[in-house]
Amino acid sequence: MQQSIEVRVEIFREGDLYVGICPELDVSSFGETIESAKQSLREAVSAFIEECEEMGTLAEVLEEAGFTQQDARWLPRQPVATELVGIG
Repeated sequence: MQQSIEVRVEIFREGDLYVGICPELDVSSFGETIESAKQSLREAVSAFIEECEEMGTLAEVLEEAGFTQQDARWLPRQPVATELVGIG
């Protein structure tokens, strides 16, 4: 892969495991530590990206997920604000 793709990573604790997700690409993985969850997620995202490249759909998938391309880098969409809102 000659282009660089930056993805957002979120890590959550679920029981005895840590779950890592890449929300824009809807890819997740897990590990017994935060670092192992991050590494496992990197591998899962890399496999997803490689498969998209092989199918010739990577640019389309990234654009549909809200990524923008700047030179040889793909960047995820950046929120202008985030907050937790209670409902009900």
